[in-house]
Amino acid sequence: MSSDPLCLVFVPALAAVLTAAESKKGAPLTELEVCNIRDQATCIAVTFATALAMEQERGYADIVAEDCWNEWQRLCLSIQPSPR
Repeated sequence: MSSDPLCLVFVPALAAVLTAAESKKGAPLTELEVCNIRDQATCIAVTFATALAMEQERGYADIVAEDCWNEWQRLCLSIQPSPR
């Protein structure tokens, strides 16, 4: 039996799911919408090592579910086009 702990990973990444939802809506998501999307998103249990490998392959860290609203706000600010 492996001593590597299990963790939950969103598939697809929660950041991608939220980005698609906001694009489809055509307006910023509300905190309630973000939390509802998180609560309905698909996740799988994988070993910690597998989760790290998935993150490295994806190229970015996903949003932490427990702080999804604040993490989503930070992500939105970081991907906004800079003013010219």
